[in-house]
Amino acid sequence: MAEPTHAGFVALIGEPNAGKSTLLNQMVGAKVSIVTHKVQTTRARIRGICMEGQAQIVFVDTPGLFRPRRRLDRAMVAAAWGGAADADLVVLLIEAHRGLTEGVKAVLETLRERLGGRKVALAINKIDKVRAESLLRLAEEMNAAFPFTRTFMISAEKGYGVADLRLWLASELPEAPWYYPEDQIADVPMRQIAAEITREKLTLRLHEELPYQLTVETENWEDRADGSTRIDQLIYVMRDGHKGIVLGHGGETIKSISQAARAEIAAFLGRPVHLFLQVKVRPNWLEEPERYTEIGLDFKDGN
Repeated sequence: MAEPTHAGFVALIGEPNAGKSTLLNQMVGAKVSIVTHKVQTTRARIRGICMEGQAQIVFVDTPGLFRPRRRLDRAMVAAAWGGAADADLVVLLIEAHRGLTEGVKAVLETLRERLGGRKVALAINKIDKVRAESLLRLAEEMNAAFPFTRTFMISAEKGYGVADLRLWLASELPEAPWYYPEDQIADVPMRQIAAEITREKLTLRLHEELPYQLTVETENWEDRADGSTRIDQLIYVMRDGHKGIVLGHGGETIKSISQAARAEIAAFLGRPVHLFLQVKVRPNWLEEPERYTEIGLDFKDGN
């Protein structure tokens, strides 16, 4: 008799920069969510899928939880809590060296209000940054503040403790048929992953507030007979000055961004890629419902 299959959704939540995207990529074994040094880079609820034995774990990588200021911020926070509410299990990530911050306290308060009775695991991330005794104190402090089902010490970047967390998640999922084919790693269209990769390169190259005032959309995708793919993308910015920054002197900035994005998309697809980027000024893109739909958010959540 065949071993029963298990499947379910796991939401990764936490403050911006806690390491959720890095953990997702480590679990799945591929890059499906953008990872940068800037906060609030994950906008959409990208789902990564990993297999552990007969269990299929579908990860909901949520935007970081923070105090929202703009419509986009509010839509991102609503998406994060929506993802957690829909999941079978929740994992709260905190940074070992930052500990129980005011932001984490606010997250715990909302967890109590919205997800009472749900199994929530604590993952203390970046454990390589602190001493062992500090970790134990932090684990005690966190478990006194909230009734976590389990506590894990991990380094999402280096992979420490990730296998233990994955095994536990697999063991807690309900018996159910798999939601996706065994070899699928994400349920986001490739067009959106390609746009996210380009946005990551923009975020890494540009500084200050500009990355949060631009978005990338894949306008055209053509798989060619020679085995290559042509991808046309639009970068929307809010003002002319921003367009100049993205283009750079003599087009140097946009050229280097395009080269970096093309190389990564080609590696992800396993085929040659021809990437064409165009920058357009769209002053009100943050107020356009279709821009939110394109990145997997609900415009109404920003009200």
